Amino acid sequence: MKNYNGRTRCRTQVQLEMSDLVTKKESVADKTATAQGVAKANHKPYKETNIIKDEQAELDLPLQVPEDSSELFVITKVKKLAAYVITVTEKSPKRFRAVFVNRMQNYCLDCLEYLIEANSLRLDNTENIRKRKDCQHNAYMKLKLLGYMSFLSLESECILKKQYEQISLQVADSINLLVAWRRSDANRIGK
Repeated sequence: MKNYNGRTRCRTQVQLEMSDLVTKKESVADKTATAQGVAKANHKPYKETNIIKDEQAELDLPLQVPEDSSELFVITKVKKLAAYVITVTEKSPKRFRAVFVNRMQNYCLDCLEYLIEANSLRLDNTENIRKRKDCQHNAYMKLKLLGYMSFLSLESECILKKQYEQISLQVADSINLLVAWRRSDANRIGK
């Protein structure tokens, strides 16, 4: 028996839950974050291994919204981005935590907040349309700032090059999805 966060759980139960998470279809970032979390939970150092050899082929597949998804794909993507940024920045040197780490994490969380707020607004009157556009624009700006802050973090050696590349890819995907959402709203409104 092991004690995790104040709860006593059987080691095999935790391992089963972890294996259930790993067997689901995940992106490279999800697999990396999961492997890091499992290593941390088992109090072992994270070793980068070849999780799956066809990861590159998986990245080339077109983005698809899961059938059971009840929220916008851009929100799901930003949630994954935020989880990845928080996981990556936990290991950053202490001297960067006040400058880069907090800002990067806050940009992710602010962006997520704006996207959820924008999604909750209906397009039934001009005030809501204006608020929704503002929220989408603010989310876009936070994503751009996150991209720039991650570049500065790389230059200052706060994060690794591979971590910067992953953040950049996820930021670019999120921006593309956000722009597509804005275009879709403009087409629905007729402007």
